[in-house]
Amino acid sequence: MAEDGNPVEKFYDENAEQEWQRLEKAFSRLEFASAMNLINKYFPKRGQICDIGSGPGRYAIELLLRGYDVTLVDVSHKLLELARIQITKHNLRAHGYLHTDASDLGAFGENVFDAALMMGPQYHLTDRGDRLCALRELKRVLKDNGIAIITYLNGWGLVRSGISDFPEQYEDRQFVYQLFGVGNLDIWHYTTPQVALGEIAEAELKIVTYAGAQGFAGGMKPLIEKLADENPVAYENVIQTAIQTSELPEYRDACEHLHIVVTIP
Repeated sequence: MAEDGNPVEKFYDENAEQEWQRLEKAFSRLEFASAMNLINKYFPKRGQICDIGSGPGRYAIELLLRGYDVTLVDVSHKLLELARIQITKHNLRAHGYLHTDASDLGAFGENVFDAALMMGPQYHLTDRGDRLCALRELKRVLKDNGIAIITYLNGWGLVRSGISDFPEQYEDRQFVYQLFGVGNLDIWHYTTPQVALGEIAEAELKIVTYAGAQGFAGGMKPLIEKLADENPVAYENVIQTAIQTSELPEYRDACEHLHIVVTIP
């Protein structure tokens, strides 16, 4: 279970409502839409889903609307409470809610779920051993041939988006160079595509494909938000084209978020 004083839990307990609102924002919609595109392409059409790092339930609601049986797992009590409220507002019912860390899914047996999402834990588990433990727990609870989407924070994308998101940090050139590697920023872990794929392979999960959540629009947050306000038709075309091309190698390695689709070998 999550330990007392867990800084990730504290952060999300204090920012639960903001996390619910985040995926409604013009640029963050890319992250959500690209994930749903992968779910539509690679998930089974029905079955038991474990949403690990469920947050306030945005993805769970979409999965429930599609007829999946969804169990939500999160380190934050407040996020789970908000997820329960939002799911109820949509006249939906989840299979269950579990407050725990992604590296401890001991409440579940083996081979339980047909598919899973792990979209958040791998960039909040700052210790490599904990990330590998989370991946092995994911593998344990998935059925044979089960499918999952795992998200990592990509430093190669952060070095672009940071120009608008945290420009003051660029006064330190060494900080900029650090983003090209692997490291931690407070409660956030960032990595490179090769290292992320290596961790997944070490946990003996088979990589099916991976995508850059923001596609060719990665690093363009101010421009995308401006376009959404001024030209909604053009904005919608950018969203749809970006998610449809998000698996192309020329774009995916330079995005802030990597969505990695895996299965049980």
